[in-house]
Amino acid sequence: MKKTYHWLSSIQDCLLPPTCLLCGHEGDNRRDICQPCYGLLPWHTTGCVRCGAALEADLGTDCLCGLCLSAPPAFATTQAPFIYQGAVRHLITSLKFNATYPNARLLGQLLAEHVSHTVALPELIIPVPLNLARYRQRGFNQAIEIAKTVAQELNLPLDLACCRRPQDTAPQTSLSARQRQQNMKGAFAVVKPLRAHHVAILDDVMTTGSTVHALALALKKAGVERVDVWVCARA
Repeated sequence: MKKTYHWLSSIQDCLLPPTCLLCGHEGDNRRDICQPCYGLLPWHTTGCVRCGAALEADLGTDCLCGLCLSAPPAFATTQAPFIYQGAVRHLITSLKFNATYPNARLLGQLLAEHVSHTVALPELIIPVPLNLARYRQRGFNQAIEIAKTVAQELNLPLDLACCRRPQDTAPQTSLSARQRQQNMKGAFAVVKPLRAHHVAILDDVMTTGSTVHALALALKKAGVERVDVWVCARA
């Protein structure tokens, strides 16, 4: 399977050589981003190990923010290679609101590269589901599109059916942190048995963590022992 994928990838590179999605120059390392643009991405280097919130100083790899010390979320760690600004914000918003699918592949490649170097891999990846009405309105789920590439890059299974979002919750962008927590209560349901003990929730961006906390809570109630969070960027 790996050899087949390698040959298909080589043929694709010859027919459609990678082109930087940010500046239009030739891509590097079989990705649609050039080396100069890659180096200018807003890397996230000083975050809380649990929720990924930015810390004022680099205090080590196992530091927790005050909120996680006082009220730990249902997930164990957060992996977020980038801060939600600049070029990364452009890639995410263009994917989310303009269905720019090549952005999903690049974001997935960058996220996969990051987690493969930093954490023990889970047994399963679960993209954050959308409510059915919102999915029909948008036509796709950006978390799923990113997760497809991550799963392929890391050779991990992807589960799109175990969790549902039966409630049509209000958009999170206009809510305070407390309102977001209330908005997400009971938002997710696990609808089929899960045999995995360690899973990773995947989403495009994390703001307060209320969405992934609610989903992690539902998964742990269903018997999952450890839940990590993988996002492309932390706001």
